[in-house]
Amino acid sequence: MKIIAYSYTDPFLETSPDQNIWGWEIDKFYQDLGNRSQLQQLIKDCQKQPTNYLLIRRLEELGENLEQVNNNLNQLEAMGVIVIATEQQYTSESAKFRIELFNLLQEIQRQQRSNRIRQGHAKNRLEAAPPPGKVPYGYRRSKGKYIIDRSISPIVKDFFDNFLLYGSLRGAVRYLGKKYNKKISVTTGKRWLTNPVYRGDTAYQNGEIIANTHTGIISREEAAQIDRILRRNSRLPSRTASAPHSLAGLVFCHQCQSRMIVTRVTKKYQNQEYLYLRNPQCPQNPKCRAIAYQDILEKTIEMICRDLPLAISGLNFPQLDAIKNSLNEKISNQQKIIEQLPNLIETGVLDPETAKLRAYKLQTEISQLQAKLAVLPPVNLLSVAEAVSIPQFWLDLTEVERRFYLREFIRQINIIRNCKDWNLQLMFIF
Repeated sequence: MKIIAYSYTDPFLETSPDQNIWGWEIDKFYQDLGNRSQLQQLIKDCQKQPTNYLLIRRLEELGENLEQVNNNLNQLEAMGVIVIATEQQYTSESAKFRIELFNLLQEIQRQQRSNRIRQGHAKNRLEAAPPPGKVPYGYRRSKGKYIIDRSISPIVKDFFDNFLLYGSLRGAVRYLGKKYNKKISVTTGKRWLTNPVYRGDTAYQNGEIIANTHTGIISREEAAQIDRILRRNSRLPSRTASAPHSLAGLVFCHQCQSRMIVTRVTKKYQNQEYLYLRNPQCPQNPKCRAIAYQDILEKTIEMICRDLPLAISGLNFPQLDAIKNSLNEKISNQQKIIEQLPNLIETGVLDPETAKLRAYKLQTEISQLQAKLAVLPPVNLLSVAEAVSIPQFWLDLTEVERRFYLREFIRQINIIRNCKDWNLQLMFIF
């Protein structure tokens, strides 16, 4: 008994399957990539030597269209080959195989139509063309590329600048509505902050990103800072991320492990207000007492100025530099390969379609490496730590500005209570 297998792979849409997927002991495996030359060889071999079974994944692999599929299938079955589609309910030795084939014809036709659409999108990706659909706000299409719309892009840039300055998504959304009367939701604002288009990259529905396809509204450094702020804010409750008080969301009671909230107390007929940190859900009995907000803030600043330089000095910067250098070297090597592709086309080593596919894969790999690079701490962390270790630096900031810098360095502040006093424990993000 002779068993053979065949697979067709469109290099634009998928990768070639493993030869061990069939679950049968295969005598010979025929595999096509982009054309069906091996399928014709398979038919010729079956004419010369009898074959019992042919395993395929799907019937549509037997041709470019329904007519080719039907002709090749009839030709194989006329030679006595039993065709088994492992991913479809079709076996030609079954008594109902003609009914099964009739039921599959419409599915095959739909799948081939879908593949043609996907092939069109894949070829557009090879040209680094924008995906179909609405153009992101701040851009317009021109000659198959995104270009900056100078009339509205300043609105988007101002939104990013506000977020970078204050680290508040809701605040940036409110700022946009107040200054430009541009009403967007918080969800839309979040999409703007994470959209690769504004960074000069193009993202596709399959999740792949090609870097440097057009001019970005923000720089790579600004994009990396935005990603750090978003990761930092993700650890906080959504409302505290834009709270007006710098300690909001950061302070915990060490005794009951609960987050403390900022409460405002006023006296009747007086304009002065008093801020306290308290835990309304404290399980202790008696409950942990509230502590004056200003006392916690002053103690926090004092400990930052004392402990932050020591914490920074404990980081292994040579190792970080080695990681960054390694990633930059890989990016450089990939870019050099891309630059060599035109010469390979001229010498006939690669055909244009294969070269485009190779360039696309290299560009997506570069995007992945740049994403890893952006996650690493900024190179100027030491100089920033020196600046924020000066007490006067904190005194000159507003509460919103303090909120930005506190969250840049601190993950959590624990209040450790003694009998009649308390102390703080700072947990830095690194």
